[in-house]
Amino acid sequence: MNVESEEFATEPVPPEHRVGWVRVGLISAMVAFSLPTFVTGAEIYLAIDNTRAALSVLIGCGMLTLIASICGSIGSRTHLSSYMLARVAFGTRGAALVNIAFAISLLGWFGVNIDLFGGALLRLLRDTLGLAAPVWMVEMFAGVVMTITTIYGFKAINTLSMLLVPVMMVVTAVLVTKALGIRSFDDTFAAAQLSQISFGHAVSSVVGGVIVGAVIMPDITRFIRHWRGAVYTALLSYGLVQGIVMTSGGLASDVLTNDDFLDVLIVMGISWGAFVIVIAGSWVLNSLNLYSTSLSIEATFPKTENKLLIVALGALGTIAAFMNILDYFLTFLFYLAIVFVPVAGVIAVDHFFARPSAYFENLKAAERLISPLALIAWAAGSVVALLGAESIITLTGIAALDAALVSALSYAILSRFDNARQTVRSEG
Repeated sequence: MNVESEEFATEPVPPEHRVGWVRVGLISAMVAFSLPTFVTGAEIYLAIDNTRAALSVLIGCGMLTLIASICGSIGSRTHLSSYMLARVAFGTRGAALVNIAFAISLLGWFGVNIDLFGGALLRLLRDTLGLAAPVWMVEMFAGVVMTITTIYGFKAINTLSMLLVPVMMVVTAVLVTKALGIRSFDDTFAAAQLSQISFGHAVSSVVGGVIVGAVIMPDITRFIRHWRGAVYTALLSYGLVQGIVMTSGGLASDVLTNDDFLDVLIVMGISWGAFVIVIAGSWVLNSLNLYSTSLSIEATFPKTENKLLIVALGALGTIAAFMNILDYFLTFLFYLAIVFVPVAGVIAVDHFFARPSAYFENLKAAERLISPLALIAWAAGSVVALLGAESIITLTGIAALDAALVSALSYAILSRFDNARQTVRSEG
């Protein structure tokens, strides 16, 4: 795919633009190497004994792998983005609400990550090189570079991931080696520790922080030739890399009893690794955030010019970081993310059970203005998610997972009364 090609935001990716799963898998894996993943691992290992921390990471990553496999395989079967899948399931008007929620959340996180990137990079420059720079300059540079990468689309993000994944693997390996050099593996897991959080809370932390990425997997897996490739991508990124990265961050922080991950890297003498994690991880993660945001807007407003849209969205997210309004926006983003996770449950049931043929050759014919039943199921899942976040109602102990399960079950029941339901058809 050349850099001038469109990103197929409102149509299936054509056969000639589909690729093998490894290229897509590297993008997903690179996101798992980002700073928030290391930090999550550090927080979990410091808050609970190491044996249960390791088990919580294993179970949490297993859940994420399952969710990403389901969502990703739908993307590679239909070759449609998350937002076009929502359009089929919820109708054009119903999906507009869903896609705008996606866009606001992802654009908000774009700004949050620029803020985090700027603060972390400035601190590293000061502590390791004795250099200082204006915050706005660093944030503007980050916003411009990430926006330019996104303009060139999937191919640019993929190329960047191919270059950076090996480097991040080296950083992670060095981190684990340094940590085990201070305290052996056996001693690490034999050490007694008073738990500050429950085991369920630890699993929820693993899942909740990145479940949105698993839900929007179709945005990249739609480029994969066969649905099995999406499963392999989920296994690589969530089943393998995510677990390794969280564990490495957790072991290193636990050895030094320090919850500041940048401090840990500097104390261990791998400040170069800190620069790599902050710069490389943020670059790919935020480019992907902006890429998905542009897809959601373009799916809602198909006549929008892709490159101008990306520039406008990138500028908006960067300005939000400048103004520090994100400090007050984080709670809103947290709840917004929880609310749109149930969308995955509705789409999965609609695709595999209720109206399979609507996602393939009958795509245009099956399009409808709104699906009240899908919106009701989404609302049910959202209510459960919000109540779970406040610890009022909990099924699995993980609010986002409860939401997806409730929305899927609700829609499976409600869809039986859908007059527009089509004959079940399977795709090979």
